Order: sequence, then structure tokens, then C-alpha cells
Amino acid sequence: MAGETTVLAGTTKGVFLIEGDPARRRWTVRGPFCDGWPINHVIGDPATGRLWACGGGEWPGAGVWRSTDGGESWTLSLFANGQFDEMLANDPEVRAYVGRDPNPPAPFTGEIEALWSLALAADGTLYAGAKPATLFASRDGGERWEKVQGLSDHPSRDSWQPGGAGLTLHTIVPAPADPARLWLGISAAGVFATEDAGATWERRNRRDNAEPHRDDDGHGHDPAEVGHCVHNMVRAPGPAGEDLLYQQNHHGVFRSSDGGRSWHEIGAGLPSTFGFPVAVHPRDPQTLWTLPLNGDSIGRFPPEAAAAVWRSRDGGASWEARRDGLPQQACHFTVLRQAMAVDRHAPAGVYFGTNSGSIFISADEGETWDEPVRHLPTVLSVEVLQRA
Repeated sequence: MAGETTVLAGTTKGVFLIEGDPARRRWTVRGPFCDGWPINHVIGDPATGRLWACGGGEWPGAGVWRSTDGGESWTLSLFANGQFDEMLANDPEVRAYVGRDPNPPAPFTGEIEALWSLALAADGTLYAGAKPATLFASRDGGERWEKVQGLSDHPSRDSWQPGGAGLTLHTIVPAPADPARLWLGISAAGVFATEDAGATWERRNRRDNAEPHRDDDGHGHDPAEVGHCVHNMVRAPGPAGEDLLYQQNHHGVFRSSDGGRSWHEIGAGLPSTFGFPVAVHPRDPQTLWTLPLNGDSIGRFPPEAAAAVWRSRDGGASWEARRDGLPQQACHFTVLRQAMAVDRHAPAGVYFGTNSGSIFISADEGETWDEPVRHLPTVLSVEVLQRA
């Protein structure tokens, strides 16, 4: 169960692979990879060691990079061409200077700007989420991709509103035992779920302690729903039939015991309702971690500029701040929505990355923290790969 441990860090300047010793005390850094692209998310397959990274933007375009040799080499599946391709196509002098031709026309050019999230389902299907919110699927390991049309055709699509980073599909949560079931987080449209492999989708955002209501404009906006700006969502471990989800929202931390059909706020005791990441223990569905920030309009850094990861051992009924090893003065970093992860060791390790370029690691479930990696570019995502 232990296996080799590699932290997969997506940054504004490519992918970095941070490899640890068995005790998770000494770490080495490799990278950057993926031609220095902005990489929003990196994942790996513990069974094969394959890696996938997604990202992009206006300049490079949008795509998924994949590696079958532990990150030594990478191949790009381009979804959308960027401004660099346009420049190369129109200026032979630039082509000669950089020594390359533009990429061939990509299939989704003009439809998406970047890719934000990846997930591997139990049947081997690889999913990618885009900006603006679009879901793609690959059944050949990430070489060829097709749009999941059922989501794009959702009847509420015209009403989806962008969050601060745009209309992004940033979270994809597969059910481990049933590849037909999938949950998505879209800012700021909310949580969507499918139970038929993406053919149809249900919007799941209702608070369990609020009465239905329609507002006066007649458009069906329902303030009884959880604020649609979901920031991150995870599924707790458990039997195949258990649908325990946790969500860090723009307006608090929430728990659902029915697959997202209803949500209950569990943020009492936390210093702020605002934050980005949430993570859950690999074996204990009642243990979770989050990292509150002081608010979206007052800096988005730890309250009182003192960093703390908050842990609950009872499913969010109570919380405790864990600070040992974290900066307690003049700490103004931000931890973004995909920048916290948990490994499968015993005790479980917890990891997070910051926009100031650090990776913090706890090998004892958050009790104590080390900062073995510093001075990376802005960290956009953190995942952990343990080879089976």
C-alpha cells in the first residue's frame, strides 16, 4: 500500500515531479516539463505510472500532455490552437527564428480557452474539464478526445454564470466502483451529477435546511441552493453505495450524504467561510482537511496572516487548527482549489502548494508540517501518485 510517492505539481511554468523517500522526509524535484505551459492539473495512474497534465491559455492553446515513462518525455494532444500558432502561421521569419511550424488545426479551436481538470474513471476513461465549462472524454489513454455532449446540452446551460476565474469545470469526481457515475464542480454553475456515463446530468445544489423559493424575476433562481460557486469537491471512501461528498464553496464547507442531492453546512468553528481546497482521508470518511482564507475581497490569505490547516475527525461537526511547522507571522500566501491532496500511507500524508511556490507536507495527518520545496512558480495543483 505504501509504494513510491511522487507529488505531482502543476504550476504556471509547467509540471514538477517531487519524489520522496519512504519516510516522506527527503524530496527531490524534477522539472519543469510540458514546455513551460501553465498546467492547471496533473494526475497519475497508480497501476501503470502514466501521467497526464492539462492546461494552456490564449498563447499556447489548450491541451492534455501525457507521459508513459515517468515524466522523462511528454506528448501533447492539442484541443485548441493558441495565438502562438497563429503567429507562426502568419510570419515566416518567426517560424525560422524559433525553428518550428505551427501546430495543425486542433478540433476544438474557438470553443475552449484552457483545460482545468482531469480524472481517471474505474473503466479507464479519462475525463478533462475545460474553460468555458465543457467536459471531454478519452478512451485510449488521452490520445483522442470527444465532447461529452450531454453536459453541453443541459437545459440550464444558458443560465450558467462565470466565477472570478471564468466559467471553469475545475473538479471531476468519479465513483470508484461505478464508472457510469460522476460528479462535476463548475464555477459558478454548481455541482452536476450523472448516473448514465454522461448521457444526462442533474444539477445538485440544494441546501437541506432551506425551503424552496423562486425569486421575483421569474428566472427560477433559488437562494435555497448552495452558492453556485463551488470551489472543490471530494468523495469520501466507503462502500460502493455510499455517496458521502464534501465541498468547499465560496460561502462555506458543506457535506452531502446523498450524492449531492442535498448539502448541509459544516463550517461552524472555522475562522472563515471562504477557502479553495478540501481533502478527505483515504480510509476514514469522517476525517477531512481544509485551509480557510480570510475572504475574497480582503486578500485571500490565512486569517490573521497565520497559516493553519483545519482538520475534522467527525465529518465536520468540529474542527481543530493544526499549525506546527506552518508560518505564523506575515503569511500572505493563497492555496488554490486543486492545490491540496492526501496520500494512502498509514498515517496518511497531507500536501498543499502555495501561490508563493512552496509545497508543504505532513507525514502525520496534519499534526506537523515541513516545507521541503520552495521557490517553484505559482502552484496551481497538487496530487499524489503512489505506485501500486
